[in-house]
Amino acid sequence: MRSEPNHMRRFVALWLLANAIMLPIVIFVLAPGMPPGNGTEQAAGQVVDNTVLLALSTPVALGVLLFLGYTIWAFRERNLDGPVLDGPAVTGNSSVQMWWLITTTALVLFLAGFGSVRLLEDGSGGGQGPSPLVVPSGKALQVQVIGQQWQFTYRYPAYGLETNSLVLPPDTLVEFHVTSLDVIHSFWAYQLGVKADANPGVDNIAYVETRGPLSFEVRCAELCGVWHGYMYNPGKVASSKAAFASWIQSQQQKYSAASKVLPPYSHTYFPGPNGRSG
Repeated sequence: MRSEPNHMRRFVALWLLANAIMLPIVIFVLAPGMPPGNGTEQAAGQVVDNTVLLALSTPVALGVLLFLGYTIWAFRERNLDGPVLDGPAVTGNSSVQMWWLITTTALVLFLAGFGSVRLLEDGSGGGQGPSPLVVPSGKALQVQVIGQQWQFTYRYPAYGLETNSLVLPPDTLVEFHVTSLDVIHSFWAYQLGVKADANPGVDNIAYVETRGPLSFEVRCAELCGVWHGYMYNPGKVASSKAAFASWIQSQQQKYSAASKVLPPYSHTYFPGPNGRSG
């Protein structure tokens, strides 16, 4: 009878070798290109979060896949000409079970703590309701996002302007106030790292800190009716603050007539019998 090798030692050696190869690839090759990109501070933070999640899940995934592959290879039936016999009885291994519980518990507790710290760090790009738990320091440009069937409009209260285009200045903290005129929508600016529900009668606040010039897409991420799939518009972070000021001026001229009949700025609006806000 042939002697049985130490399968645990073999498996651990293979697992360590696989991690030595895959972890650098995951962290230094795959992770930098992960979504949603590095166009804003919030988006870059989400890339970091995704990198940590991927780096921690890689050894676990490799362990599961290698274990499956190793058992298929090491314990396969070698005597194909003779009768197929049952293998040795499988018994539990309390040491393996204990270390699996310790490892997975440690991972879950670490991720819970890491996620809490990251959420509190700079004001998440996710909507945090009318009273955000975390407010980033610094003066912010307020931009109101107004959802309606089936388009977004954007109000810049500091400039007395409402337009259907979203343009932001570079290197600026932006405070989005997201609301709706009719049904529930969801403001999703993927490349900005921002996503916030637009609920009628609710002021949902989300923050983003822009970096350099950037083109991004805005979509509705909540089923809001028959034309939900067409509720889309492009946006951009301007090349400079002077370019943003020039754009604001052009929009003020374009919408000067409409701006005179806009209802007073409010964090929420309710449609009335004569149209928006009555």
